[in-house]
Amino acid sequence: MNQPHVAVITGAARGQGRSHAVGLAEQGVDIIAVDRCADIDSIPYPLATQEDLAETVRLVEAAGARIHPVIADVRDLGTLRAGVDSGVDALGEIDIVVANAGVVGIGLPDPLDEQVFTDIVDTNLKGVWNTIAATVPSMIRGARGGSIILVSSMQGLIGRGGDGSAAIFAYAASKHGVVGLMRSAANAYAPHRIRVNSLHPTGVGTPMILNEHMAAMFAANPEGSAMSGNLLPDVPFIDAADVTDSVLFLASDKARQITGVALPVDAGHAVM
Repeated sequence: MNQPHVAVITGAARGQGRSHAVGLAEQGVDIIAVDRCADIDSIPYPLATQEDLAETVRLVEAAGARIHPVIADVRDLGTLRAGVDSGVDALGEIDIVVANAGVVGIGLPDPLDEQVFTDIVDTNLKGVWNTIAATVPSMIRGARGGSIILVSSMQGLIGRGGDGSAAIFAYAASKHGVVGLMRSAANAYAPHRIRVNSLHPTGVGTPMILNEHMAAMFAANPEGSAMSGNLLPDVPFIDAADVTDSVLFLASDKARQITGVALPVDAGHAVM
């Protein structure tokens, strides 16, 4: 990657977001790291904390890159824009965007839970649109082109595991919606040499999945859930690093002719 490079990563305090931040930092990319750093009442597992974000800062700096942490909820466009703009002031114009922030509500069976439906869609879909809206003006000003990577899910390509709950309907619908955003944005920003692609991981071994709520759910339902079932043997979950490898590829010049693509990172989940 030719310098200068600045990346915005949402959901950067832990899990996939932290992995993407450190991976890009190791390539010499400076990071604007965005995270809510607070729980959402309707989501049944703890979200990242300010301490988690501080650890991401430490790891990125240890990798030799600069980092500007931003505490902002991707559902709030005004706060997100202000935070991103502060990062641009500190580090320079944006070249790479990884819209990674997301939540899930597996194991919440209520088919009429409007609050969880709203919170999931607002985070996973509106939050991705907000991230695009907050970052693209800088990418256009920089006039260097760039790469936008929208982290969806295999639930953005298939419907397996639908159980009629508001939580799973919201997750599948929001992650499918990310594909529509990706394709529309790929058309919108191609004249600026900004590429837009989406990534579709199967279940990833991060705190979104590896938590007490999910452990209890898997114990009660050992046959699996909407997120389980991979074709490759002995891969119940992939690693965050597996997704990061694809982020690094799509952000690099090696992918300079790739845009508008929905790329699975799924250990064969889609063909089960």
